[in-house]
Amino acid sequence: MAQSSDGQERTELPTPKRLREAREKGQIARSRELNTLLGLLAAAVAFLAVGDRIIFDLSERMRQSFTIDRELIFDDGALLNTLSAALIDDLWAILPFMLLMALVGVLSSLSLGGWSLSAKAFAFKLEKLNPVKGLSRVFGWRGVVEMLKGLAKFLLVAIAALLLLDLWGDRFLGLGGEPLPQGMAHMGELLVWSFLILSSVLIIVAAIDVPFQLWDHQRQLKMTKQEIKEEHKQTEGSPEVKGRQRQMQMEMAQRRMMEEVPKADVIVTNPTHYAVALRYDAERMGAPQVVAKGSELVAAKIRAIAAENDVPLVSAPPLARALYFNVELGEAIPEGLYRAVAQVLAYVYQLRQGPIYNRDGQTPMVDLPIPDDLQHD
Repeated sequence: MAQSSDGQERTELPTPKRLREAREKGQIARSRELNTLLGLLAAAVAFLAVGDRIIFDLSERMRQSFTIDRELIFDDGALLNTLSAALIDDLWAILPFMLLMALVGVLSSLSLGGWSLSAKAFAFKLEKLNPVKGLSRVFGWRGVVEMLKGLAKFLLVAIAALLLLDLWGDRFLGLGGEPLPQGMAHMGELLVWSFLILSSVLIIVAAIDVPFQLWDHQRQLKMTKQEIKEEHKQTEGSPEVKGRQRQMQMEMAQRRMMEEVPKADVIVTNPTHYAVALRYDAERMGAPQVVAKGSELVAAKIRAIAAENDVPLVSAPPLARALYFNVELGEAIPEGLYRAVAQVLAYVYQLRQGPIYNRDGQTPMVDLPIPDDLQHD
């Protein structure tokens, strides 16, 4: 089991963040056997498809190059031009094949792990020049795996070659008795098919190497439980920090809420457990709104601020509970509480003409119409 530098075992699967960082560094699953297989198969198929045409074009170029007029032999400039033209024609003849191989090389690299175009992936790493690490790769378990793969490829290709010789040996020996043009064409066909068959044998090696490379890539990126915790803290934040942030947000929201209490028209209380501040502007509001509310200590603070700013306090326990539990901060009251709140506001407007308070500083109101579905005990 792989271990980290602090001795902990890497037992946890890599997180998406770990996989993304590894890709940015160029650490991607690769299978050289798959790339080799795709390249060889593509070359074999290309030879089958356009090999005759390429060989014919190259043969024509060679024939034309050796067919030279007598006067050109003594003209150095003409010979150089003829050679240059022949080379350019040869390059044009094999260009489709070279482009196909380049395309296959690109696609084979994308077939397993894709590409990483980040700057970190292309950055020079001095550790790659470390001879100690190089020797550890050669003589370590990875070196053993590569040696076994090489041995497996050699054995498979050797067995396939022996079977081909046993199957097509008579055809190869019969090439010597055929006319030269026919023998060359027949030999090319046999060689191309042999190349395709021998390349196909490597499918077995690639079928084993690809799952192994994927497993090994994930094994290298495995994490310890502590690394998982540290990453979670970095991405989500520690519980202490998150708790402090929530506390600060609540304090800021409460501070803004308390700033609205002096602007309220009335404070409906329980009288001590709940306090709800209502405000109504007939020109801008369709219904009264709850601008502040709270219970226990918050309710006491609302009452204290209201008393300092001469905001009337009305003791109406059923209405206070209905407003506290059914209306969110900043929302208008529900239609079912219109009558009850209207009576409270009407009473408050009367108080403003000549306020009369009881001993505890609150004006009590009872028997307000509260619908059953909005009542809370």
